[in-house]
Amino acid sequence: MSKKNAVTEFLEDPESIAGQFDRVEDFYLSNRNIVLGVAGGVLLLIAGFFGYRYYQSTRNEEGQNKLFPSVYQYEADSIQTALKGRTSQPGLVAVADEFGGTSAGNIAHFIAGAAFLKDGKYDQAIEQLKSFSSSDLMVQARAYALIGDACMEKKDFSEAINYYNKAVDYKANKYFTPTYMMKLALAYEQAKENDKALNTYNDILEKYADAAEAPTARKYKSMLEATAGE
Repeated sequence: MSKKNAVTEFLEDPESIAGQFDRVEDFYLSNRNIVLGVAGGVLLLIAGFFGYRYYQSTRNEEGQNKLFPSVYQYEADSIQTALKGRTSQPGLVAVADEFGGTSAGNIAHFIAGAAFLKDGKYDQAIEQLKSFSSSDLMVQARAYALIGDACMEKKDFSEAINYYNKAVDYKANKYFTPTYMMKLALAYEQAKENDKALNTYNDILEKYADAAEAPTARKYKSMLEATAGE
């Protein structure tokens, strides 16, 4: 029996509740000081939790205020300024480090990873992007794909394949998944795994026939088949 089912049955059984109540009362009378101490500890934990949530919310707001100028610099193509910041303004990496555990810090990891990738610093890009996490349909898969891009630049094709697969499998959809599948197929080609590349091109054509990537997938598939036939 699972713990969940056991708890449910216990709560739904009046006789069990009555019996447990008698035992609890006896225990309380015998161990009153211990019970009160534990109860006080629980209250402190609850108070601490809500205090932490408030603290995180204020930290997140502060982090967002510090993050915004760096995002602006990144969008203006001032990559070094975005990453390193200025005398009076922290850069993306500093914000990510200082505000870890907040959404501002999380976003800073993502943008810093994209900036390092654009700057050709692939190990730093991978490190930052691996520190990012999101349940968002688009952004998490995008982070996996960017790690795959960095691995491709390093010619680490097996890791690129690994992360492109993660991007493909993460909440698959017709808008973004075909792009990641194209990247995956090309990584397979670079790794000389042509059969898997062909299978991926076929998957694009079968599952996402109306996608913008479908004509390119058909073309690359034909080229690969022609090469294989030589």
